[in-house]
Order: sequence, then structure tokens, then C-alpha cells
Amino acid sequence: MSMAMNFRSSNFQPWPPDKGHLSDHFGECKIFREKFVKCLWENNFETALHRNESQDYLSCRMKRQLMVQESWEKLGFGHWIDGKSETESEL
Repeated sequence: MSMAMNFRSSNFQPWPPDKGHLSDHFGECKIFREKFVKCLWENNFETALHRNESQDYLSCRMKRQLMVQESWEKLGFGHWIDGKSETESEL
């Protein structure tokens, strides 16, 4: 017997992603995305080294309604002020 899922007979209801669509059909944030991806590649995907690019990209997406408006705290940027962490700012 096959254990494959048959979506035709079920009540499967697709839902949109929580943060919005991944696609940017008109390339509105393409420049920011390219900077972000380039930074990822150049820094061996070290997340702490591309926070500015990540924040710029997310900001672009929120401004153009490609994702839900969220506070920076919810997106993981709550401890960052002007591209520096609060601990770096205090030094």
C-alpha cells in the first residue's frame, strides 16, 4: 500500500507565509537583496557580520509591503542601534 498523500481528497488549505511573500516580482528590493547575499557569501555565512545589510533588506521589504510590518525587536534587531549592538555603543 502506498503511504503517499493525496491532496485531492483531503481538505488541504494552503496559507501565506507569516512574514509575507518571498518573491519580489518587480525587483523593488533587488539591490538590497544582492548586497545581503554577497555579504553572506563573502563572510562564509557568519550571521553577525551582515546585520546592516539584513536590516536594510528587511526595511525595504516592509516599506514596499512585501512583508508584514514588524518591530525590529521581533525581527532580532532589538539590541542594535544604528548598526552597532548596545554593548558596542557603551564601550
